Formats: sequence, C-alpha cells, structure tokens
Amino acid sequence: MPMTEPLEPVTEDWQRALAIVAHPDDLEFGAAAAIARWTGQGKHVVYCLVTSGEAGIDGMPPPRAREVREQEQRESAALVGVDTVEFLGLPDGVLEYGVPLRRELAAVVRRHRPEIVITNNFRATWDGADVLNQADHIAVGRATLDAVRDAGNRWIFPEQLADGLEPWGRVRQVWAASSPRSGHGVDTTDTFDRGVASLLAHEAYLTGLGDGSFDAEEFLEGGARPVGARLGVRYGTSFEVFHFDLW
Repeated sequence: MPMTEPLEPVTEDWQRALAIVAHPDDLEFGAAAAIARWTGQGKHVVYCLVTSGEAGIDGMPPPRAREVREQEQRESAALVGVDTVEFLGLPDGVLEYGVPLRRELAAVVRRHRPEIVITNNFRATWDGADVLNQADHIAVGRATLDAVRDAGNRWIFPEQLADGLEPWGRVRQVWAASSPRSGHGVDTTDTFDRGVASLLAHEAYLTGLGDGSFDAEEFLEGGARPVGARLGVRYGTSFEVFHFDLW
C-alpha cells in the first residue's frame, strides 16, 4: 500500500496484548504512544524483549549495558502503563530466524495468552525502498508470526505442555508497527507526549547515538505526523495487520 493512502483504524475490542520485539527501545521508537492509549483504556499489555540490547552501546561493555538497558526498559514501560516486562536473554545482534527462536516465542505466547500480538516492522526496509531494517528485527518479526501459529498446536513443542504451558490458539491478529506495508493505524494524538517520555527513558542508549544531538520528540513527530494525516488526526501509529481470526 502506498504510504500516503488512508489507513483503517485497528480493532480495539480486546483486553490482552503481548508485545514481542528484539531490543529495549524498539517499542519506544514508534509504538509506545499507541500502547499508552490502550493501557489508558484499561487493557493489559505485556512486553517481551528477546535480547537485553547489550551490544547496543559502543562505549559500554555488554554485561554493564545489559543491566542498564533492562532497567531503562522497565522504567520506560512503566511510563506507558506496562508493568510486566520479560527478557529472554538471547544474544543481541546475532539472532537467527529458525526453530529455536520459534520455540522460545511460542512459550511466551502460551504463557501470556494474548488476543493481540504486537511486534515491529520486519520487512527488509523501513520505507519500502532504501532505509534498511536491522537483522534482529527481521528475525524476531518472522519468528513471531510463526510462533503464534505454533502456540496453538499441541503437537509443536509438546515438551512445553509438561511444563504447564497449554496450547493457545486464540491470538486474533499480529500487528507489525511502522511497516512500510501498513494498512491500519491508531490515533495517538492524546498519548504522543507519553510516547516521547518513554523513549527519553532510554537515556544511556540515546546518549550513545551519533554526536549526541538526537532529538527524541522531533524524531517521533516525523513519523507520527504523516501517519496521523492518513488517519485524519494529528498523530498516529501505523501497523501491518496479519489475521489469525479468519478461520
């Protein structure tokens, strides 16, 4: 879909969502304002971070970066109403799509039993043309789609049943935030500032970006304003929607 076409509103008749992304800060670079909207409606959202982002700060050794980034993610999540943040502890920067990752994520889906699963854009680029995506994002997004289906089949990863993780096949949709193929979106005008605050909570990470001149509000506004225009509002977040509720 051209990135100027009108967007359909995402459904909001749900109560439980699970957000699965590769790194601390991934949700804050786009989807956090939407999550603030939903927690404000009384919905329950859980965060699952596949890595701890320990390879993300050039001047900080990974063991220390892991501690710092996990703490910053918890603080960031709290600012948008999320109180459950889970870290899987897989190695940052070298995630691979495959059965081991699907197994990990299927267990998360079975444990939290969401209606909606949120992940980040996992297409090759961010803009459908030249701005390349990152390998961990691509691996996690692809594995999330498959893990949602895996979670509902008791004969896939059956060892998890022995651990008390019953199959869960009631995920209705998976939403990939900021995908260049987005056809849906949500109005974040009233929660945009909370999204900015949640990104600013990643202080150590942002300090290490470039020459230190990164402006979180300016960056997020640059994405939220054109999405808002496609929804007929001031600010918005876009999603590519994958349906699991058609059969």
